[in-house]
Amino acid sequence: MSEQKKWGVFACRGIIFALAIFVAANIAYGQAPKATPAKTARSHRSKQVARQDDSINPKPVPDLALRAQGAHKADALAHFVQGMAFEENGEMDRALEAYRKVLNVDPGQSQLAARVAALLIQQEDFPQAIDVLKDAIKVNPNNAEPYQQLSFIYLRYLKRTDQAIDYAKRAIALNAQDAEGYQRLVEIELAAGQEKKALEVLDHAAKVRSNDPNFWMRLGKLYMTLLFKSDSQPKPDELKRTNEAFKKAAEHAGDDPAILKDVADYYAASQQLKAAIPLYLRVLELQPDDSNAREKLATGFVLTNQRGKAVEMLEQIIKEHPEKYQPYDLLAQVLDDEARSLLRANQVEEAKASFAKAAANYEQSLLINPNHAGTYLHLAELLLGPLKDADRAVKLLTEARRRFSGAPEIVYYLGIAQREAKQSQQAVATFEEALHEAQMDQDDDVINAKFYFNYGAAAEQAGLYEKAADLLRKSIALDPENSAEAYNYIGYMWADHDMNLDEAEAMIKRALQKEPNNASYLDSLGWVEFRQGKFDQALSDLLRAAKTVEHDDPVVFEHIGDTYLKLNRTAEALEAWQKALVLDPKNKTLANKIEGTKRTIAQH
Repeated sequence: MSEQKKWGVFACRGIIFALAIFVAANIAYGQAPKATPAKTARSHRSKQVARQDDSINPKPVPDLALRAQGAHKADALAHFVQGMAFEENGEMDRALEAYRKVLNVDPGQSQLAARVAALLIQQEDFPQAIDVLKDAIKVNPNNAEPYQQLSFIYLRYLKRTDQAIDYAKRAIALNAQDAEGYQRLVEIELAAGQEKKALEVLDHAAKVRSNDPNFWMRLGKLYMTLLFKSDSQPKPDELKRTNEAFKKAAEHAGDDPAILKDVADYYAASQQLKAAIPLYLRVLELQPDDSNAREKLATGFVLTNQRGKAVEMLEQIIKEHPEKYQPYDLLAQVLDDEARSLLRANQVEEAKASFAKAAANYEQSLLINPNHAGTYLHLAELLLGPLKDADRAVKLLTEARRRFSGAPEIVYYLGIAQREAKQSQQAVATFEEALHEAQMDQDDDVINAKFYFNYGAAAEQAGLYEKAADLLRKSIALDPENSAEAYNYIGYMWADHDMNLDEAEAMIKRALQKEPNNASYLDSLGWVEFRQGKFDQALSDLLRAAKTVEHDDPVVFEHIGDTYLKLNRTAEALEAWQKALVLDPKNKTLANKIEGTKRTIAQH
């Protein structure tokens, strides 16, 4: 179908021009010699005696009569224009009839022959299509186009590979600098399962001397089609071949920003960002207002760990085009990435400031384009994660839900936000609505193990412990390989509420089988052992958790203090609680424990 479209209503100026030249030439050639004054006078006197009415006499005036060849060319031009009109009106049979009258006069019109052949193919009249193209070749044997069309017909419709290859090779021999011929031959070899031969065709084309950047662009894209697989990276020699074609396209592109940008896009897509960046910079020199190239350049800076340049570039885009939302989105992503890098470097305050700037840019993006659902979700992730502003996330996602009704992912995020904002009962209801909407849409991207885990956590927070356990079991069933967190959650929930302690212990031990050195899971084990009255074992596991944890955890130290107290090691209990209170100074329960224990000691 694509090939037929390609031969669709084409740019006809060349054919019209050629026919018009023929007509003009023959009119000039067919005119009578200039009359002598005497003959002119006689002609003038005759007209005065008997005037002719050309409107009722179709025979041309003798002085303007065309010779037979010229008249035929004029008719051909008229038939061609008529054929175009029929084709535009969808009258393909009449268009064919008109075009073929043109070819009767001038069968060497290769473009028109190809068009007629395409129309005949649509009618499945392959023999006639072949005859038309072969007639064009007889008259004009050095034009490659009919050979290419014949190659296509023999391959696609007649399944005769040998003839298809022969015509494709003849087309290449006639015009070695036309990428179309190589593409046709590659398609034939691939259809025959001859990938190696297809590659040989491209390697042969790569030796052609051509200054046409479009030739090299086409060749580069053919290499990509052949060598770049979705499930694997190209081999070094394959990448080298493809790079060479795109490199030549850039070398011959001159100041053509379209070619340069296409080459840059190739390098960016193939993860060769250092090669892409200079080309994007050149595009911006030629087209300073190309914001798309700026954004791609900024992305290249990010991926090559040049975030500072990316921020500078995007801020410049925003300054020039404050009305566009995309640069704000991209700048927010860059700042978010930068913040996480700062966090890994333990630069907490700098990271927090960068996260806040990212959120501000997402908000600005939404002011310009409030109909972009992804931006709401990106901003919500920041608010729920590093910025810890659940109330603001609830407001944001409530607005998003109003705007995007029937989007289960937004409802799901709203449920998480309500849970984090301690709106427990409402969170459970919202999770149930998200589940219902996702099931209606058959959206498996939402209903997954993580969904049931978060829903279970909301149910636990709302005091629905059995429901929470059922939901967490569903999470485990959906993704048993990554179920350690769900196992631990059930075990700790039961231990914390002093229920189902034997099963709680079994659940936590299953989590530890998957992650033996996880400090949170070790804390859970120590806590369930505390509930079971195994205080010595509990203390051992809790101290191991405190030693293993990456950052001091107030919960672990509180549990250690509780266990020391049960073992009548009061001074050590107070020391552990004090450490916990420093880490969590707003914990009133912990403060009360310390004060109560001190009073008890004082009374004795």
